[in-house]
Amino acid sequence: MKKILTILGARPQLIKAASVSRAIKNSEMKEKIIHTGQHFDKNMSDIFIKEMGIPKPDYNLEINSLKHGAMTGRMIEKIEEVLLIENPDIVIVYGDTNSTLAGAIASKKLHIALAHIEAGLRSFNMKMPEEINRIVTDRLSDILFCPTEVALKNLISEGFKNFSSKIYNVGDVMYDAALYYSRISQDKSSIISDFKLNNRNFILCTIHREENTDNVENLKSIVSALNNINKETLIVLPLHPRTRNVLNKNNIKLAFDPIEPVGYFDIIELLKHCELVITDSGGMQKEAYFFSKYCITLREETEWTELVDSKVNFLSGSDENNILASYSKIPGRKENFNYKLYGDGKSAEKIVELLKQNPE
Repeated sequence: MKKILTILGARPQLIKAASVSRAIKNSEMKEKIIHTGQHFDKNMSDIFIKEMGIPKPDYNLEINSLKHGAMTGRMIEKIEEVLLIENPDIVIVYGDTNSTLAGAIASKKLHIALAHIEAGLRSFNMKMPEEINRIVTDRLSDILFCPTEVALKNLISEGFKNFSSKIYNVGDVMYDAALYYSRISQDKSSIISDFKLNNRNFILCTIHREENTDNVENLKSIVSALNNINKETLIVLPLHPRTRNVLNKNNIKLAFDPIEPVGYFDIIELLKHCELVITDSGGMQKEAYFFSKYCITLREETEWTELVDSKVNFLSGSDENNILASYSKIPGRKENFNYKLYGDGKSAEKIVELLKQNPE
């Protein structure tokens, strides 16, 4: 029986991996899971894992709150110890976190086959730690599972056809998760009624990326834009702790009351009911599309260029005028959200079938 070892480090990776773990469970393979602890918070508690039907990690390394080099190095060391114990046939890593990179390096040093889910994504901004993690992980991987046609073309343009790695466009497992959990989110979340958002127009907003939270001028500009927009349409902002700390430290005032961070079911319900999304998150750009919502992205670039090309995602950066200009473009637009940009919702099944076919 083929053994899979999955390496995770952030809550979004847990959600994505849940789709693949369900498919593995229905196959003839078995799975062990390492959680590095990189982004550990209360939402990763046993309750969160149980409620969402996510397999409980077999190992939690509890490595967090370190600088990039120290964090990645310590993860490599600890992941290697687990790999030597478990001796898996294939290691799966997701996305672009330090956990992803550490898992890739540890696996290849031990000559274990490596599969990268969400391969081929590029922002073309080498100042982003995530971009470095993506590029190195892709180059080390034996099996590359791309979420989009654009991602696949990125790898081909970088010469991956000349390498021994196998490349597949399987669609996006995040779309699998959104479809699965949206069927039960209404029963799991009361956020719409709790905040009296029924029949109210509101905008869902999230801010957490370092380039926005660690640059006070950028954050001031974003907040000023949000305060102006809130005069017309209510802003619902689940406030990330890091963002809250920077706002308080620099006396940056919101003209509306933010809410505490929320769970995934709450986010799905907010996405279902909102008018549009304003975010600097990579994942939420796609989730907005999954639920047919326009998105203003508080970044200068995105890995999800197909959303920009489809005119449903507007890159504004942190400049107040650009944010307001993007906001003014949206009323009356009627773009088609029905294109299958991210597959058919069966990406996990395709991944597992391909893992079964590929030799160790």
